Amino acid sequence: MLPAGMAGTPDRWAQWLTDRRDASDGEQRRLSLERLAPIRDRVLDQAGALEGATVLDVGCGDGLLGLAALQRVGPGGAVIFADISPSLLEHAEQAARDCGAVGRARFVRARAEDLAEVADGSVDVIMTRSVLIYVADKPAAFAAMRRVLRPGGRISLFEPINELMYPEPRDRLWGYDVSPVGHLADKVKDVFDRLSDPATISMTDFDDRDLVRYAVDAGFPEVHLTLELDVAPGARRAASFDSMLDSAPNPLAPTLREAIRDALDEDERGQLLDHLRDMFVSSQPRQLWAGAYLTAQGAA
Repeated sequence: MLPAGMAGTPDRWAQWLTDRRDASDGEQRRLSLERLAPIRDRVLDQAGALEGATVLDVGCGDGLLGLAALQRVGPGGAVIFADISPSLLEHAEQAARDCGAVGRARFVRARAEDLAEVADGSVDVIMTRSVLIYVADKPAAFAAMRRVLRPGGRISLFEPINELMYPEPRDRLWGYDVSPVGHLADKVKDVFDRLSDPATISMTDFDDRDLVRYAVDAGFPEVHLTLELDVAPGARRAASFDSMLDSAPNPLAPTLREAIRDALDEDERGQLLDHLRDMFVSSQPRQLWAGAYLTAQGAA
């Protein structure tokens, strides 16, 4: 249960997950969840047998991993939902209540860097998805995970490797060919970087090799990582042109429409939007996708 007084007005993390990620568009949200489901399932599968385990979901967000873990731990297990957002913890608690599993769940406000509300050696399995990209001190996060695990405990995580995905080629914007209006796209990219929170540096300051090093340095004797790189035209296509413009790629960034509005005058906006609309209708976006799945096992 959430401690009294924890819930509050939506913060930028909650606003993004419940609104800005999917442009308040139901179909876009359906597509997002459809794309996330295989990642969720792989993280769970690679965590190993969960029956009767105590699982910690670090950066639980709206509960994508933790709610699925509740189904796997069974009546003898439990899931600790940890996040820095009171609003998201409240959301996850309500979801657990709706599925009749809140009695096997605990909700704690905790930073990934220290997991201060989680006791030493108290969990069997840690899972996390796309959380370390927002953590400046990633070695501290791995050390905290090592601290709260019981002997022989294990980690299963996924992280996008943004260093390999960004910046996009100069002739691409959101995966679409913008070479005929490249001078306008350049302005938008510059403003997009300016409008993004400086904390986004943590999203591109590491790669797959760094993740392995952090885990080893934290004291995990057994670490495995799989890096996946895919170029699949159309795989990340938005549900509609408007949802593409109004979806923010992460909680620290503006939407594409916001960046265009700030970067260009009215005539320039018309030129770029007309071109992007034509590309959206007639072609598929082409983007490089890079993601790493890591598992680590502590000493018994």
